[in-house]
Amino acid sequence: MSRLLTPLIRAVTYTRWLHLLVGAIIALVCGMVYPGLTRPGYGDWALMLLIPVPLLMVAAVIPVVRRAEGLQARLMLFPGAHARVEDGSGPGEAGVSVAPSASWRDRGRTAVWLVLRLWAGCAVAFVTGQLMALALQLVDATSGGPAEAESLIPVPGHGWAYALLVPVPPLVLLGVVALAGRLMASAALGLLGPSAAERLAALEERTEQLLERNRIARELHDSIGHALTVAVVQAGAARAAADPAFTDRALDAIEETGRAALEDLERVLLVLRESEQPARRRPTLTEADRLLDSARASGAEVDAEVLGALDTVPGPVSREGYRILQEALTNVLRHSGTVPIRVAVTVDDARLWLDVRNPLPVGSPVNGQGSGGGNGSGLRGIRERAALLGGRARTGPDEGQWRVHVELPLGCTPSSRTPGPLP
Repeated sequence: MSRLLTPLIRAVTYTRWLHLLVGAIIALVCGMVYPGLTRPGYGDWALMLLIPVPLLMVAAVIPVVRRAEGLQARLMLFPGAHARVEDGSGPGEAGVSVAPSASWRDRGRTAVWLVLRLWAGCAVAFVTGQLMALALQLVDATSGGPAEAESLIPVPGHGWAYALLVPVPPLVLLGVVALAGRLMASAALGLLGPSAAERLAALEERTEQLLERNRIARELHDSIGHALTVAVVQAGAARAAADPAFTDRALDAIEETGRAALEDLERVLLVLRESEQPARRRPTLTEADRLLDSARASGAEVDAEVLGALDTVPGPVSREGYRILQEALTNVLRHSGTVPIRVAVTVDDARLWLDVRNPLPVGSPVNGQGSGGGNGSGLRGIRERAALLGGRARTGPDEGQWRVHVELPLGCTPSSRTPGPLP
């Protein structure tokens, strides 16, 4: 019994009722012009259903009409959580598009929806009028007065017994409205739902968002992880050295590295907040000296060799190359400590090579530097960055040393070129 009475207390029942009645307005407007609303016959009602159809067909061609219908459906057919619970079909508004028509298929579906809404609205308006008139007839029959409303269902005689039947027409009306609203909601999902192109665009947008989140996660891991690693190594070295001059240099290195990490963190937060303030520029390989000096200040001996002009490297490649070099140096300091590091950066007309080598620490497993056999998130991030640019990265032990070797193409994207074998 409670399930039957549930539509009475749900707002969605009444918003859907209103949505259906609004759909009948154009038929009533056309009916006032022709054939008129003074005691219309069955033929007149049929004309009122057919005359607006050509107008709706023309309106459906206008792209923005589909957007207007979608917005109305979202607002009135799926107005909130109660509607989603009632329908049991998940978030209703997610299945109704609010984009303008982009194809003739969209326009055709919009035309079918407009005609369906017209006819369903007229049917519900007719049933509403008849059942409300019947309720008033029952009231008049109960009071013994003359009938002030007429319905297709006659009420013979008078008597107090009719008072028991007065609530029946409104309850039947609410049941009809609830059923009609449920059917219109289902029709809206089919006729106003996103097209295949819109679903593909939404999927691509979702994919871009996930890629952006992964990129931000890598940025934070590389930048903040590098800063913390340098700070820990510097603090430990300063404590072990017990040299005021070395301690000052270590504090300067910690301050500079921390400041750079804060700038990276601020830039990422600006992106996450979608602030109108432009995010700060991401560092490139032309600023690689900052990474090398930071590693040297930690006590590591860094031998760097640069062949080629770094300022000719395209922006995306140079920025990702900086992060790859940063992660490689961080990995050395974190897992091997202040050991000699050899860095080679080579640029030619087609490719960028990054090569970072360091001796494996005593007692290190042969299969990797650090935990997990070299499959940590940092090394995985290096390989992912290289793959996104159409390049390739190789990490692992090589003749008693740990080697990170990365090859990045300068003039292609992942979708336009397949990476070749590493030398």
